[in-house]
Amino acid sequence: MAEGADVTPFGARLSEAVSAYGPLCAGIDPHASLLADWGLTDDVAGLETFASTVVEALAGEVAVVKPQSAFFERHGAAGVAVLERTIQDARAAGLLVLLDVKRGDIGSTAAAYADAYLDAASPMQVDAVTVSPYLGFGSLEPFLATAERNGGGVFVLALTSNPEGPEVQHARIGERTVAGAMLDHLRERNAEASPQGSYGAVVGATVGELTEDVDINGPLLIPGFGAQGGTVADLRRLFGPVWEHVLPASSRGILAAGPDVASLRRAARAVRDELA
Repeated sequence: MAEGADVTPFGARLSEAVSAYGPLCAGIDPHASLLADWGLTDDVAGLETFASTVVEALAGEVAVVKPQSAFFERHGAAGVAVLERTIQDARAAGLLVLLDVKRGDIGSTAAAYADAYLDAASPMQVDAVTVSPYLGFGSLEPFLATAERNGGGVFVLALTSNPEGPEVQHARIGERTVAGAMLDHLRERNAEASPQGSYGAVVGATVGELTEDVDINGPLLIPGFGAQGGTVADLRRLFGPVWEHVLPASSRGILAAGPDVASLRRAARAVRDELA
């Protein structure tokens, strides 16, 4: 499917941002223990202070920020309102926002999720979202179509590093694994795009040996880097041939340096430089 002619596709915008700031994707994960470490209360006030501090620190330092929606949603409607403001502030500061929501549904419900996060008319519009394809890749069509119209991106769970993942992802469909089939679909969608497509895959840094072809001409979001055990050496070993598409995600390794803004910036720069 061709990307919309009247908007700049996410893949092109991401390539430009990575060229300027490096490939680091910094998480915004305000879980309770981190709020406590920062001396903040585990409530909406603490949440808002945390999120605004991270945006202030990371603007102009990294290409992409990745808020984890669940940590905002746990505070109810007021928490979602903080997420909305965080998205708007981050985008206004020039950051690309990849919202980690891992949505996956069918028909009109999938279309409603897509409208909520990817449509330009939404107050929660982000640059890209994570989605789950395990109702069938075709169920993602509303996300892909809405992303195309609005210059957005979609990152599809493919090879996650959680121990439960192989039960589904390594299952076979004829000669292919389920994960391989998802990657094939993404490769097809990105085939004509330059410098890269807007439809990416999520592949964990701690998957061990990589047996699937991850060259999908699109971005690869790589969680598990940093505090979760994945090293730069792991990334180079696993993803060296497609390095220009790699987007390593780090959260705790940066956020642990807070709440001081200057310390957060130094932590982000250290990780960014390590990836250079």
